[in-house]
Amino acid sequence: LEKGLDLSSLFVLASTASVFSASIKDTILEYLPNLFLIDAVGSSETGATGVNIHTKDGKLKDSGGGPKFTKPNFSEILNLDTLEVIQPSDTETIGYLARKGHVPVAYYKDKEKSEKTFIEVNGERYSIPGDMAKYEEDGQMTLLGRGSVSINSGGEKIFPEEVEMALKAHPNIFDCLVVGVKDETWGQKVVAVIQRREMVDLSIEEIKESASKYIASYKMPKEIVFSELIERAPSGKPNYQWAQNLANLKLKIE
Repeated sequence: LEKGLDLSSLFVLASTASVFSASIKDTILEYLPNLFLIDAVGSSETGATGVNIHTKDGKLKDSGGGPKFTKPNFSEILNLDTLEVIQPSDTETIGYLARKGHVPVAYYKDKEKSEKTFIEVNGERYSIPGDMAKYEEDGQMTLLGRGSVSINSGGEKIFPEEVEMALKAHPNIFDCLVVGVKDETWGQKVVAVIQRREMVDLSIEEIKESASKYIASYKMPKEIVFSELIERAPSGKPNYQWAQNLANLKLKIE
């Protein structure tokens, strides 16, 4: 728009690997009020597992916390400890986001990985790529992220994507990644690597005050590291190893 490009024929803009923050959605819809913004959740193993559509006149329900989306008929949240389908009325239990129906047969020549990803529950075959999720009071699903990158702080499991979305609700945070670093007291402590908008001043107190609307206090970052750019793959997927290395370097953690 700043370059004078004619975007009047643009009607749909979708994000997948990296979900747009609420502040970015607000900015896009301010310039393009007739646009449909779509958050799409899915993977190679499942295809789409859910979408959420935002418009200028629609209320953004995911201004903080993990991305939320309406439950489609082919998606469920599974409790793999009990091998049960979690019901939408259960808003406390965290489980694995799964797709049923048309799912792949297996990984090519990888029996071990196939047995972990494609399982049967109550006679129904599911594909489970590893994303954790839970139900909200309104029946929507909240995507919490991969359990493999979760942070264990003081015995509590914290999902980076949930914290990242809460932090990015602040209008002066352009992008961020959240990691856990070693800590003598907590085992791991939450650290946020943040890319600011136009290098504005941001204090950890201001960031916590904004994020406190969406996440509990124990999920808050205990340290902040600023970076001129957040490193992501071309697809938008986060580079958590880069963020981990930067946090350790800046905080002098070996």
